[in-house]
Amino acid sequence: MDIIINQRHAVEVADVLKLSQQGLKTKYNLCSTQQNALDALIRCRTRQNGGHLNSCTKCGHKEQSYNSCRDRHCPKCQFIKQEQWVDKLKSRLMPGRYFHVVFTIPHQLNPIFYINQRKCYKILFSSAWETLKKAGNNSGFLGAQVGAVAVLHTWGQTLSYHPHIHMLVPAGGLSEDGMEWVQASRKFFVPVKALSAMFRGIMIRQLKDLIETNELKMPDSFNDFVTLKTELYAKNWNVYCKKALGGMNSVLQYLGQYTHRVAISNSRLLAIQNAKVSFRYRDYRLEQSRYQHKIMELDTLEFSRRFLQHILPSGFYKIRYYGILATVNITTKREQSIALIGETMWLSQLEGLNAYEVLRLLTGKDPARCPICKEGFMRRYKNLIQKE
Repeated sequence: MDIIINQRHAVEVADVLKLSQQGLKTKYNLCSTQQNALDALIRCRTRQNGGHLNSCTKCGHKEQSYNSCRDRHCPKCQFIKQEQWVDKLKSRLMPGRYFHVVFTIPHQLNPIFYINQRKCYKILFSSAWETLKKAGNNSGFLGAQVGAVAVLHTWGQTLSYHPHIHMLVPAGGLSEDGMEWVQASRKFFVPVKALSAMFRGIMIRQLKDLIETNELKMPDSFNDFVTLKTELYAKNWNVYCKKALGGMNSVLQYLGQYTHRVAISNSRLLAIQNAKVSFRYRDYRLEQSRYQHKIMELDTLEFSRRFLQHILPSGFYKIRYYGILATVNITTKREQSIALIGETMWLSQLEGLNAYEVLRLLTGKDPARCPICKEGFMRRYKNLIQKE
């Protein structure tokens, strides 16, 4: 029987990384986390990662199956994780309206953030939440305890370094005495300009604390904190906010795309030719109604360098829960909020299922069914491939 190897995309991120592997090691000083991710993505679902041979129980058709790398930065290993996380979140989020808020730092801070990722990403999270918490608690705005699910992103559409926090925020909060759900207006509960100014002040204060205690490595271009502070206060920090439309299910799917998205998906890659890779990107400088896809071409080495900028520090959590949505408040403030809102909660469908069962439920097809005869089932025949 012929052995068939399925490949969903003609061009993959792993192909570009493989072409650039030697150049990356020679030209750039990769940290161990970047090197491990690079090796994992190149090996993913290839002979180098090991695998086995499946055989149909009826017609004898055979297919090779290679092991996945399961790295969180791999474009090929996120689909099932995303669906399981979204399903789990259904039983965690409260029903009702939500706002989507984005906190972004000015580009002057990019060099400091890149060489101090773990500490700077941490204060980016804490600054964004402190801003939202203070705004929500302010009696002049909402005057209630708020909550949020926060997700870290570090990239732009062209793989540029662009650290920012996406937050999904319930459109309301729990009163201080816990006896009332305070509903926000159709617009966000605090003016965006006020939120931006608060975020700037809190972020600069936290950054100052780290610099004064010598906890950060500073780039060669850094002079002193006073100069940096003056530059940062001279800029308007933009906090983006809009309503997350479409009901609870739409909100969950929307958030799932953000939580398990990697810097670029294989579907955006178009071709590799003459040591250059072309890919599609969306131009956000245009008005929202006029967003359009454009094509960019980069050297494979430059593409790989940009991609590896977005490998997170080992063990760093890019998804965090705050306020009434925090883990510590699941059975207290969150439950009280749900009772006061009085709407039906979603129940998990995928909890306790393995990856095979999840895939069968999501696609409506049995992944073990033979693709040739449609009657037999693909069963492991033997470990044909040895891991190298």
